[in-house]
Amino acid sequence: MAVGPRADVLRSYAGRQVTGGPRAIILPGMIDTQVHITSHFGKDGRASNQGETPAEQILYGAENAYVTLIAGFTTIQSIGGPGDFRLRNAFARGLLPGPRLLTSSSAFTNDTANPEQIREHVRNRVAQGADLVKFFASKSIRDGGGQTISDSTIQAGCAAAKAAGKRVWVHAHAASAVRASALAGCFAVTHGAYVTQEEL
Repeated sequence: MAVGPRADVLRSYAGRQVTGGPRAIILPGMIDTQVHITSHFGKDGRASNQGETPAEQILYGAENAYVTLIAGFTTIQSIGGPGDFRLRNAFARGLLPGPRLLTSSSAFTNDTANPEQIREHVRNRVAQGADLVKFFASKSIRDGGGQTISDSTIQAGCAAAKAAGKRVWVHAHAASAVRASALAGCFAVTHGAYVTQEEL
C-alpha cells in the first residue's frame, strides 16, 4: 500500500491495479483498540445474551466482525470474549471475512489475587496464544469502581506480561488503580473514570 500524491502512488503501483479517481482519498485500514466482538443485544433486548448457545454467540461475532471490516476497520483488539480465539484463527486462515483480530480471550478478575496468582494467569494466557493480557484492577463502575487488587499485584502482572513480550490492558476506574498501573509501566488503562490531573 502507498499513501501520497496520486502521481507517486501510481508510479509505486506500476503494473498493478489502482482503485480511485483524480480526487479520491486513499485511507489506510482503521484500528479499533477496544471491542468485544461477540457482544450483541440478545433476544431480550439486553446485552446479557442469556440462553444462547456457543454456536449462536460465534455467529454473532462473525456478523459483528464482517460489519466492522466493511466499515473500514482492518485490525481490532477484542478485550476478552468467548470465541475470540476461534474467530481470530478463522479470519487469519481466510475462512471468514473479518479484520485482523488481537485478543486476550479472557480477563483476570480475581479480587483477592496475590502477585503469584496474577503471574500464573499471564503464563496461562501466553501459553494459550493470547495476543495481550487483560486484568481487572478495580470494580465495575456500576459497583463504585474501587481498586480490587494490590499495587504489588498490579506490578507483578505488568512485569510478567512485559517479560513474555505481551501488552497489558488494565481495567481500572479508581485513581489509585490507575496510578499503580502507570507506575508499574502497564501498557494501557481502560476507563479511568475517577482519575485526577495527577494520574493523567
